[in-house]
Amino acid sequence: MRDAAVGEDARERWWEAAGRGFRFAAPDDPHDLEGQAAYRALTEQMFVYADRLPREWLEQVEPDLPPRWRRLSGLSNTRIVVNARELDEIEQAIEGALAPYVRRDPGDAPRGSRSVRVMRYVMPGPAEER
Repeated sequence: MRDAAVGEDARERWWEAAGRGFRFAAPDDPHDLEGQAAYRALTEQMFVYADRLPREWLEQVEPDLPPRWRRLSGLSNTRIVVNARELDEIEQAIEGALAPYVRRDPGDAPRGSRSVRVMRYVMPGPAEER
């Protein structure tokens, strides 16, 4: 959080979000049981939170979208076969592609811009699944 721009009455203090998302990762040390448990708990809560967002969007936002925005929205479910290094490269490329838009001040966005939530799940399957 950071201080938001103050209006005429500086006696009130307003806050705004400093970030537009976050990432976290499991600890590298498999023996860090406390860290592994915290990672798992946060992951579970993120899935629970993310589970409701598509349904709310479908009910409350999608019906009123103009045709072009409707065509650009939706869901994809793509299964790929990669090794850990390749998956890391894919993740870095996605983060790199999103970074300029995440960092851009909303006031500098082109006319006709909307807030867009980009959600992606990265869920490696069992080792024997190909």
